[in-house]
Amino acid sequence: MTNSADPLPTQIAALLPRLRRFARTITYHREDADDLVQLGVERALGRAGQFEAGTRLDSWLFRIIKNAWIDEVRSRIRRERVFAPEAAGEHVGDGSAEAQQQRLAIQKAISLLSDDHRIVIGLVLVDGLPYQEAADLLDIPVGTLTSRLVRARAALQNLLSDHARTVS
Repeated sequence: MTNSADPLPTQIAALLPRLRRFARTITYHREDADDLVQLGVERALGRAGQFEAGTRLDSWLFRIIKNAWIDEVRSRIRRERVFAPEAAGEHVGDGSAEAQQQRLAIQKAISLLSDDHRIVIGLVLVDGLPYQEAADLLDIPVGTLTSRLVRARAALQNLLSDHARTVS
């Protein structure tokens, strides 16, 4: 037990083992508990004028630590909503360059297609128009659109596989 005649920092120092035990109980993690106790002591020392003499110092400190933990949990929840978890960032940058290269290869391959093939690819595969609407737009029968699309896909696939072989 602390002597109320001791200065506040000395009384707080005497309570450190209990504060740490309490912090470990609510955080379940030694490092978080140590950080929490440090934060609680900093807040207590910074607000020493708010402590009322004759009241229990341990209760005041426990309340400060409890409130600091609530603040920390809330901020972690906000951070998780704003930021992706660290594990999600392990491969950041790996796929983006590859995805950009694939996108450029597809654009280049499409540019090498004939106008008829490029148009049917654009209408059906890129814009997602149904076959009938695309055929009506081009003023051709659906069967013609389908056969152009089959040939356009085959040509696009050949161009992309040729590109993949040259890159590898």
